[in-house]
Amino acid sequence: MIPPVVIPLSAEMHPQFVTHRLASLDALCVLESAVQHAHLGRYSYVMADPWFLSDEYNVQPSTDPLSPIAKVMKNLPFERQPELPPFQGGFAGVLSYEAGRAFDRMPSARHRDFLIPDFSMSFYDVVFAWDHIENRGWLISQGWPEIKPAARATRATARARQFMNLLEQKVTDLTPQIPPKGDISYRSLESLSAPSFALAGHDNIWSNFRREDYLQAVDRVIEYIRAGDIFQANLTQRLLTPQTIPSLQIWERLRQHNPSPFMAFWQRPKWSLLSASPERFLKIEKQSVETRPIKGTRRRQGAEADLFLRDELRESRKDVAENVMIVDLLRNDLSRVCRAGSVNVPALCEVETYRTVQHLVSVVTGELSEPFDSWDALRACFPGGSITGAPKVRATEIIAELEPTTRGPYTGTLFYMTPDLWCDSSILIRTFIASEGWLQLGVGGGIVVNSDPVQEFEETLTKASGMLAALTRPHSSE
Repeated sequence: MIPPVVIPLSAEMHPQFVTHRLASLDALCVLESAVQHAHLGRYSYVMADPWFLSDEYNVQPSTDPLSPIAKVMKNLPFERQPELPPFQGGFAGVLSYEAGRAFDRMPSARHRDFLIPDFSMSFYDVVFAWDHIENRGWLISQGWPEIKPAARATRATARARQFMNLLEQKVTDLTPQIPPKGDISYRSLESLSAPSFALAGHDNIWSNFRREDYLQAVDRVIEYIRAGDIFQANLTQRLLTPQTIPSLQIWERLRQHNPSPFMAFWQRPKWSLLSASPERFLKIEKQSVETRPIKGTRRRQGAEADLFLRDELRESRKDVAENVMIVDLLRNDLSRVCRAGSVNVPALCEVETYRTVQHLVSVVTGELSEPFDSWDALRACFPGGSITGAPKVRATEIIAELEPTTRGPYTGTLFYMTPDLWCDSSILIRTFIASEGWLQLGVGGGIVVNSDPVQEFEETLTKASGMLAALTRPHSSE
């Protein structure tokens, strides 16, 4: 087995520099930890120009979109380099929320306004990787899709040189240019299949709910809870605002003003994804699995107030109940593929602080059992319990009844998978979807029996505030 070509990167070749140098290539993907943390924010990755990419637009219950990917990955020659970051090349993809119907009985909402794929996938043979704790970076070139050693070595060397040339060439201006407003093609709100309503108190923002309709939908969820259908459901509204600057520039603002451990940028010709998610979906290394559900949010208001809000969040019966319910759901999901007795909860309802909000977070772990692998874990747990409710299937049925439009990538996952089945992934919350001249921003929350509809509506706006602020606050380099 031949090793990959590995080239150490100089200090100035940091993730932002490399992102700009690769921005003109196909299928740019950036997975960046903008919050440095030994466990959550240690590594960042940038990749582009995959050797294969594909988008699936209508995943059906009778099809499994992951099986063909797993077969390809199984045949890729790969020898893990233990001194390098975990992702050393392989597969990266976006599973939209609606792709969950391939793995479980899950209906879809009434309207699908934007043509965004259910599953977007790329195979990357070259990846730039950084370890922020050691302050080091590398280019890793695997030579795929070649399999024979000589051909693979030749391709790995050629591709490494191709990418290093991009990094080393002289470029005077790497700032994405803002196109004239007339160059952005807007789809009219009237052409959408679901109506849109101006959000009171906000300019140029529309929702797929009227405020009173959202409050009624919360009441309807509470009725289902009292009737015994569910314990909790995650109800969301979709906000729309015109896109006036390039997606990459918006994402750079997000990483400066709303940094998170799971920043992500996913570029396709007709749409892009810009995420500042704080939430891990699944991390899998060898046989060990970890998921980190978030339930409970408070907006930050200054150092002294934050201490009070931190205690309030930790002691909130409603938020703790939400969190514990989802922990139980995820324990059940993991138990389908993990060794009996291995599923544990090492952290329950701990407060984590981010730039604009504080979250209540738990950690659930397990050990995969034979014959299950990482693909099976994704199938068993998707979509994540923190953004559906419990029980999951009935909660998704109620979501489809009450939410007017499909969620798309929002509350889905962006993940990578290596040939030896190491995986990491985020829940796609705090995420813009850019398409047809619009930015979509889904925001929601878990509804339990003692939820207050007005407070639930206001919580969605709290979650949106940090994202929307990035649209009006320039990056320091602008």
